[in-house]
Amino acid sequence: MLRQLLILSIVPALASLIIWQDTYQLQRTRMVEDQLISRGIDDVATLAAMGKVPRHKFVPEDQRPYAYVDGALTIGEGQTISQPYIVAYMTQCLQLKKDSKVLEIGTGSGYQAAVLAEITDNVYSIEIVEKLGLQAREVLYGLGYTDINLKIGDGYNGWEEHAPFDAIIVTAGAEEIPKPLVEQLAVGGRMIIPVGPHRGTRQLIQIDKTPKKIKKKNLLAVRFVPLTRKQENK
Repeated sequence: MLRQLLILSIVPALASLIIWQDTYQLQRTRMVEDQLISRGIDDVATLAAMGKVPRHKFVPEDQRPYAYVDGALTIGEGQTISQPYIVAYMTQCLQLKKDSKVLEIGTGSGYQAAVLAEITDNVYSIEIVEKLGLQAREVLYGLGYTDINLKIGDGYNGWEEHAPFDAIIVTAGAEEIPKPLVEQLAVGGRMIIPVGPHRGTRQLIQIDKTPKKIKKKNLLAVRFVPLTRKQENK
C-alpha cells in the first residue's frame, strides 16, 4: 500500500493511466455480462477472449469512449468494427479448438482476429484496404499478437496456399457465397458469412462441409458493410 501511495504521489500521469485501465477492464466485464451472457453467448473460450481483448485499442481515439457500447463503430475508410455481440456470436458459432486453422476475410481493425487468436494458434486474416491492413498489423503486433498471419489482398479468393481451413469467418457482407472459400474449407469445417443485397439486411449463414454435401443454415438477420472486391477499386 505504501509503495502504491508513493507512486501515485510522484507520478500523477501513471495514476491516471491505472485508473483508465481499470475503467476499460470494468467496461469489458460489463460488456460480457450485459451484452453477451444475457443474450445466450455461453462458450467459455469466446467469453474469455471477449473479456480479455482490449477493444478500445482497435478503434480511433475519438471512438474510445464508446468502445464497449452495444453497437458497431466506424474505423475509417468506410469500414466498421462490428457490434460486440455479433463478434462473439460468430466466434461461438465456429466452435474453434486450440489447433483449429481459421481464415478471416476482412481484417478491418484487427479486433476479430485478436479474439480468434485468444482461442486458436492458427489465425489467417486478409484485408483488401491496405491502410486498414497496415494499421491492424501495427495494433495487433503491438499487443503481442505476432503469430497472426496477415495479408493485404482480395479476400473473395481466400488464401489457397494455406488451405484447407477448419473454419472461415467473413466479416463483410457478400451478395453470394464465394466459391473459392467453400473450396478452401476443410471437410468437417464450418464457415460463417453474411449474405444478401448491398444496402439491405443480410442473412448470417452457417455452412458446414461434409464428405457428401454442403449444408447451409440461416442464423439471424444482420447488417454488414459490403465485401469489397479488387475490381471495384480500379
